[in-house]
Amino acid sequence: MAVKLRLQRHGKKGKPFFHIVAADGRSPRDGKYIERIGSYNPNTNPATIVIDNDKALSWLQKGAQPSDTMRAILSYKGVLYRLHLHKGVLKGALTQEDADKKFEAWVAEKEGKIQGKRDQLSKNKEEAKSKALKAERAVNETRLKALASAAAEAAESAAKSAEVPTDTQVEEAPATEAPAAESSEA
Repeated sequence: MAVKLRLQRHGKKGKPFFHIVAADGRSPRDGKYIERIGSYNPNTNPATIVIDNDKALSWLQKGAQPSDTMRAILSYKGVLYRLHLHKGVLKGALTQEDADKKFEAWVAEKEGKIQGKRDQLSKNKEEAKSKALKAERAVNETRLKALASAAAEAAESAAKSAEVPTDTQVEEAPATEAPAAESSEA
């Protein structure tokens, strides 16, 4: 029986979520598995990977073959590097303490890179948000200026229209009264 380390898809359409499993190579993708060793969520940025390194390492030592995607995930999480160091310890090239120190240094460096990416993403998000707010303020200011100028023009035209009819009514009133006065005298 060939054991494979692979992903088992879950989640809804367009929002995949994967379980990391050790399964018989002949079983279907989402079928029976021997052991679940973690999960992988590609919907987050950076992707969330939770894996039991010890279980994955033991399966690799027993001869389990990872799929291509699993190989990339195991490499990303340091399981393959840990396997490499373990083989060096078995051959006598280095001691277990040296291997542990090298692995811890690698993990610290990797966590620093991941945290740097998270910080950069949050910084970019904040910058985009501030740019959007500035653009929105500029649009609002132009709208307010346009409304103020329109209101001023409306007030000015209302004042002009209010003045013009009053002058014409004053001039026309005596003219209409005079003929009426003449017609009543006659």
